[in-house]
Amino acid sequence: MTSRAMVKVLFLCTGNSCRSQMAEAWARNLKGDLIEPYSAGTMPKGLDPRAVKAMAEVGVDISGYTSKSVLDLPDIEFDYVITLCDDAQQACPFFPAKTALIHHGFDDPPQLAEGARDEEEAMQPYRRVRDEIRAYVETLPESLFAQAE
Repeated sequence: MTSRAMVKVLFLCTGNSCRSQMAEAWARNLKGDLIEPYSAGTMPKGLDPRAVKAMAEVGVDISGYTSKSVLDLPDIEFDYVITLCDDAQQACPFFPAKTALIHHGFDDPPQLAEGARDEEEAMQPYRRVRDEIRAYVETLPESLFAQAE
């Protein structure tokens, strides 16, 4: 791979509703000159409105994104597949040998928001995880090269 080649990265979660969508958006916005990002889920369930809201708060619009299955991306040869949750890591489908599989888990905002007293409290884990994902994406693609070795 030359230094000019775009690195194809799939961010994989279970539902493709929150974390993987955030990761794709951050990669597109922060590293669009280096990374060709995609996101998908092992069992997609629709875009999480709170994820849309959390990203909008920092000027990133994901309202037009859609939740998709990893099976919807059969013809793309990824350089890296990054699982963002333990369930996706365990259910990760087969990828060609050239694809490096990397796990970098993040907490599940919808699960953490359950039982919140109000919407502001429910948004707190979304904001925290959004910022953690941004910090991770900022290390890409360089950190991927080291992890895949």
